[in-house]
Amino acid sequence: MGAVIFYYTGTGNSLWAARTVADALGETGLVPTVGSKDKEKTIDAQTIGLVFPVYIWGVPAPVIRFVHTMKARPGSYIFAIAVNGGQVSNTLVQLKRIIARNGLDLSAGFQLKMPSNYIPWGGPGTQDEQLTRFERAQEKISRIAEGIKAHTPSPVGKGPLWQRILFTAVYKMTFSMVPTMDRSFWSDDKCNHCGICVKVCPAENVTLAKGKPVWCHRCEQCFACLQWCPQEAIQYGKKTPRYERYHHPEIVLKDVLKLR
Repeated sequence: MGAVIFYYTGTGNSLWAARTVADALGETGLVPTVGSKDKEKTIDAQTIGLVFPVYIWGVPAPVIRFVHTMKARPGSYIFAIAVNGGQVSNTLVQLKRIIARNGLDLSAGFQLKMPSNYIPWGGPGTQDEQLTRFERAQEKISRIAEGIKAHTPSPVGKGPLWQRILFTAVYKMTFSMVPTMDRSFWSDDKCNHCGICVKVCPAENVTLAKGKPVWCHRCEQCFACLQWCPQEAIQYGKKTPRYERYHHPEIVLKDVLKLR
């Protein structure tokens, strides 16, 4: 295989980015990191991509677990795209260090701004704002793909120094708390017991008890359960009932369900 992209996605931004890069590269395999059997063996590809969202200004735990087991052929060109709602911070620097512990090198790392799905801090923005981000992301991916095709090494993207210091400290302080942050999830009376929240959760963290969702404290904060709920019945804290739900408009529910 010439190229393969491993992706982690909750509400579709990273899946869309991975697909778009794969289309630009041609002859590129797409493999979800969740449940990927490929992570247990050497990846037989000259070009290896990692596409994932930034969580709390750092690398999500599932991606860290995947990278720890990743093996590649010597000389492989490894690139990463960190999808974020505004601040990449130190994420790609962190990833480069993790990959180096496996004796590999992150040849290039790019940040890609997309509408935010982190609903506790508000919605994804207006439709015009979302459209602008989609257009800019498409243009940037076209430029990124040219560098990947040529196996051009480049410094990893990163935020300003103050951001990397402050936000990295927040990431380190909260990383171990993420699994139990699901205590703020709840479901309202619109819940019709469809069970989609159970099916879309990449961590198998949601179950149904008497038809209502229950969170089991191994959360990854991807917000797939909330964003994909067709009734908008799942909430997080007190503010989300008034916020717009979001998933990438070119990604549909069945795209996410077949990954789990």
